[in-house]
Amino acid sequence: VQLQASGGGLVQPGGSLRLSCSVSGFLLDRPAVGWFRQAPGKEREGVSCLSTWNDITHYSDSVKGRFTISRDGANGSVNLQMNDLKPEDTAVYSCAADLFCNARMVVSEYDYWGQGTQVTVSS
Repeated sequence: VQLQASGGGLVQPGGSLRLSCSVSGFLLDRPAVGWFRQAPGKEREGVSCLSTWNDITHYSDSVKGRFTISRDGANGSVNLQMNDLKPEDTAVYSCAADLFCNARMVVSEYDYWGQGTQVTVSS
């Protein structure tokens, strides 16, 4: 399984961005795709995940109601729509694959990682 995140950029507070995680390979063994972020000087944290088996989704409290994770059935990508962005959302965002999508989104449980994309929220 190979993953690649894209779609980052510079946006003003209150703005929106849509990140895309392209997935190649077979997701049968790792059907959950998660989005994570790491801000400078901070640990990587889970943002959202989606199970491609049953479309179960989870969000961290910090993004709930602002971010939406979804799957593009046509090309198999997993997207993260980010609305009402705040300066504290600034980070490198990465996607990863795991067996289960659960609310804990433990970084060490995800086996396959793609390169990240920078999101900067600033005026």
